[in-house]
Amino acid sequence: MNALGLVSVRLCAGLMGRRSAVLLPSLRFSSGMTLSQIDEEVAKLLQLKAQLGGDEGKHAFVLKTAKGTRDYNPKQMAIREKVFNIIISCFKRHGAETIDTPVFELKETLTGKYGEDSKLIYDLKDQGGELLSLRYDLTVPFARYLAMNKITNIKRYHIAKVYRRDNPAMTRGRYREFYQCDFDIAGQYDAMIPDAECLKIVYEILSELELGDFRIKVNDRRILDGMFAVCGVPDEKFRTICSTVDKLDKMAWEDVKKEMVNEKGLSEEIADRIGEYVSMQGGKDLAERLLQDPKLSQSKQACAGLTDMKQLFSYLELFQVTDKVVFDLSLARGLDYYTGVIYEAVLSQTVPAPVPTPTEQNGADEAGVSVGSVAGGGRYDGLVGMFDPKGRKVPCVGVSIGIERIFSIMEQKAELSSEKVRTTETQVLVASAQKNLLEERLKLTTELWNAGIKAEVLYKKNPKLLSQLQHCEETGIPLVAILGEQELKDGVVKLRNVASREEVDVPRADLVDEVKKRTL
Repeated sequence: MNALGLVSVRLCAGLMGRRSAVLLPSLRFSSGMTLSQIDEEVAKLLQLKAQLGGDEGKHAFVLKTAKGTRDYNPKQMAIREKVFNIIISCFKRHGAETIDTPVFELKETLTGKYGEDSKLIYDLKDQGGELLSLRYDLTVPFARYLAMNKITNIKRYHIAKVYRRDNPAMTRGRYREFYQCDFDIAGQYDAMIPDAECLKIVYEILSELELGDFRIKVNDRRILDGMFAVCGVPDEKFRTICSTVDKLDKMAWEDVKKEMVNEKGLSEEIADRIGEYVSMQGGKDLAERLLQDPKLSQSKQACAGLTDMKQLFSYLELFQVTDKVVFDLSLARGLDYYTGVIYEAVLSQTVPAPVPTPTEQNGADEAGVSVGSVAGGGRYDGLVGMFDPKGRKVPCVGVSIGIERIFSIMEQKAELSSEKVRTTETQVLVASAQKNLLEERLKLTTELWNAGIKAEVLYKKNPKLLSQLQHCEETGIPLVAILGEQELKDGVVKLRNVASREEVDVPRADLVDEVKKRTL
């Protein structure tokens, strides 16, 4: 048998398995065959294999998470919980209440709200009932909730998972399934007061999380639209040009200009005019200067936005956050529903990316790059009216914290730090120094549980004391309550500090107070 024949037989055996070996003679391989002929014969084998039900009736599958998703181990979950607690504490400090909405919505609820990003919505397969889609964000469901329940005033936060059919970049915290943390203020209020509070919340959260230096960029959709108008952009191209300008944080101006001219059909002259404006950054002084701009001052929209921007910076000065906020005309935010002030927080430094785990390999190719924006939001006064039968508008402004990117940074910091991340909150382990004391250990553990103390006991009748102490060191449990025959006779418990190895006899009646004093 020649080499090709041998390969052919092995290929057949591998594809077909032993059950179909009798069929092999019907398939012909020869040394003169072309690659296309070989492919044709292999296709026949695969078809036959499918008809026979596979190898020995076994179903082969790969153990992995779906692309753009991941599992979280106890250490990662401990970090997440810490971040959530900081964010929720801030939301509550500002007087917010919370709601929840379904993970999927009617498809028509989400359609037409996200501009060019609408293609990233996950549609669910039609089961013969309603046409549904997984929620893309928490803002549109919130607007639907307000309209459906006829709510005109609320300050709410909502933390839940959303879904986007995006190209994932796992090391940068960009997934297809991810959490959003939203804070929104709905209601008719005096201009810029709620907007300034949203920026104050972003400032507080990013400062408390200690992620490093950050900037909060602000702009206004009315200023953008006025700018496009005076530069000569046709009305029907405002939204698509806005989406292109939104890429300036990822692309150089020359590439953005090329897209405007070659793909969006703008003239080079109009693109250059836009380029002059989007390069401008400043604060209250820039808003005042632009109000005197010969071109921009011709737009009523732009003037209204610039007047509000001045007012916003006045409030931000009172909130003591202007050191981190910059008025940036290149900020566009591509979502269609924004009507006024828009903002985005970005970290100033690049964060080193860790080596991805095997389940994170899909899309994990950006090592050592900027994580991009970590918060964003703005004013959307018309969104609720889209859902109200009578078109009644409820002015809204809000912010979304980029929680997954923050998790990614916090995990990287934990990896680089020598500090151990605790995955449990156990305050004390109840241990024994001698055999046959399981019942006494369980009695003491019950006393501690009943008093609200977080306690553990090893699930062995006669564990070695060394094993019990090692368990505490490995899991970070700070205290050990040791029982022995002498301690039981004296009515005391030997309380050991795991870190210092200091031991002290504590009266059993005082143990709860002593544990609380040492751990709370």
